[in-house]
Amino acid sequence: MAVPKRKVSQARRDSRAAANVNLKKPSLAECSHCHELKPSHVVCPKCGYYNGELVVVKREKKKEN
Repeated sequence: MAVPKRKVSQARRDSRAAANVNLKKPSLAECSHCHELKPSHVVCPKCGYYNGELVVVKREKKKEN
């Protein structure tokens, strides 16, 4: 039966987990139609254009009084 020869220190144990944490900022691109920042390779959430073409038609919300 395999038994560790000595205790693994907290620093050594925690550094194994920390090596896998790589937080990166999302890469943003400018929309060619409305010039808002959006994630690259994604339809613009503001105007619905992708690669210069209208892909998603946005509906306006009706206000009820």
